[in-house]
Amino acid sequence: MPFVNIKITKDGATAEQKATLIRGVTDLLVDTLDKNPATTVVVIEEVETDNWGIGGLSVTERRKHPGA
Repeated sequence: MPFVNIKITKDGATAEQKATLIRGVTDLLVDTLDKNPATTVVVIEEVETDNWGIGGLSVTERRKHPGA
């Protein structure tokens, strides 16, 4: 039973986009590893940009200073 956890920043992914991700990841596991889609679990976690850091800065700060 595959379990996939996708983490994205919480800034506007629509329900339709998330459904497309879930469908696409499930299809990839079926096509590539011959997994059963009925037992494939995909979870999308949305993280506030203040709680996601890259290179010592939060995503919120990085977006304020694009060259940082």
